[in-house]
Amino acid sequence: MGEAEGDGLVHRIAGGWREAPLSPADRALCDYASKLTGKQTVMTEADLDRLRGEGLSDRAIHDAVQVIAFFNYITRIADGLGVQPETFIRKWGLDE
Repeated sequence: MGEAEGDGLVHRIAGGWREAPLSPADRALCDYASKLTGKQTVMTEADLDRLRGEGLSDRAIHDAVQVIAFFNYITRIADGLGVQPETFIRKWGLDE
């Protein structure tokens, strides 16, 4: 996959991962991340089993949960403190 093609995929995922051309494993992982972010109190063993069924090892699941949790944590810290994005970071989707 070339750089431009990769950038296009990233934009399609960020714009709506449910419609993006993802592998079944990537789709399951995005679904898991979405649920862990917004409905964490209803996570069950079945959520893990789906990831395992797509070939993710327990180590890969652990690593994914660490990344998902970190992003949730740091976003809540920034939102809670009213942190504004840096001015040198261009808005998502805008050309240079």
